[in-house]
Amino acid sequence: MKQTVIDILIYLFEHYIDDEIELDADRDRLKSELHSAGFESGQVAKAFDWLQDLASNRASADDQPLPASTSTRIYTEDEQRKLDAECRGFMVFLEQANVLDPASREIVIERVLALESEEIDIVQLKWIILMVLFNQPGQEQAFLWMEDLVMDDLYGNLH
Repeated sequence: MKQTVIDILIYLFEHYIDDEIELDADRDRLKSELHSAGFESGQVAKAFDWLQDLASNRASADDQPLPASTSTRIYTEDEQRKLDAECRGFMVFLEQANVLDPASREIVIERVLALESEEIDIVQLKWIILMVLFNQPGQEQAFLWMEDLVMDDLYGNLH
């Protein structure tokens, strides 16, 4: 089975979220560990590029004008192809629950479009949202809420 960039990103996030990792400083070590785990060099490089772009989005997001809270997000055809109705509906739910704000929603959409996958499923979208929230200062509560949701999906609800 061919591993995709999203598979590598999820693997990195699952295995290294609690570690104090500097992407640039630990890049060679992480690449070596990913190769040992069976991931292809080309896909690993693309995953690191994706993460680097996510980090640079944090700085540029502050410069973007925010839509009014009463505005409705209309998805382009490309966005609709990548994000099915379930994914788009989930993002609306997260906005209404104040987990995503308009700026973080736009970063999520941009990061989804940056993936080579034809379509992103709901589980992959949850991971992408988790990564975006983790990378955004001031989103700690939203991140924790989303982390609980992703981990419940991954391990089953233990309550």
